[in-house]
Amino acid sequence: MTAMPAAIIFDVNETLSDMRPLGDAFIDAGMSDSLARPWFAKLLRDGFALTVTGDNPTFADIATDSLHRLLRQTSGPGDHTDQVNHIMGQFKNLPLHPDTAPGLSALSQITELATLSNGATSVAEQLLNRGNVREKFAQLLSVQNAPRWKPAREAYDYAADELNQSVNQLLLVAVHPWDIHGANAAGMQTAWINRTGASYPTYFTPPDIEAGDLSALADKLAAR
Repeated sequence: MTAMPAAIIFDVNETLSDMRPLGDAFIDAGMSDSLARPWFAKLLRDGFALTVTGDNPTFADIATDSLHRLLRQTSGPGDHTDQVNHIMGQFKNLPLHPDTAPGLSALSQITELATLSNGATSVAEQLLNRGNVREKFAQLLSVQNAPRWKPAREAYDYAADELNQSVNQLLLVAVHPWDIHGANAAGMQTAWINRTGASYPTYFTPPDIEAGDLSALADKLAAR
């Protein structure tokens, strides 16, 4: 990365939101909390499969349907609407990661901020309002208004068009290596937030910046 970005675009789910409380909702629904992460991963997988074949699915529709099927698999046949609604309610009311608010405050002093989520804009709006950081963002964007989900190139092109910037003037920030890879292929600068000390997959294009949290990312950008 050689230039200061004209804007920073954030992934939302897991990058800004802390999904750990979702495990409690799974327990409340009669399932193991260890199923929360695999459920989310399969949700993304199915969304990617649909977008590759030319569809632009609604995140909540896939999430709801997959939860009904998971509950039938783990708890048996029946009406699981209440359990599904409880889990989805928790998903829409997750907290921010502890580093998110101070990190965003610092980053907003450097350049313009926006979001680009495979989920609904309303979920991002509520998350940022709960964390008292909504005013840090110039725009909240969702692939629901783009031709395809991330990591398809069209999603990143859509964000650039909405921000009236060239793709190569933007920095995509995410915890998901697949998102980093997609943004890089579209021509964006990239920053991988690695809160867990994980190893980056060798088969994806590496990020321009790696940081342990958003505050560390702000420090690295400010040092430039």
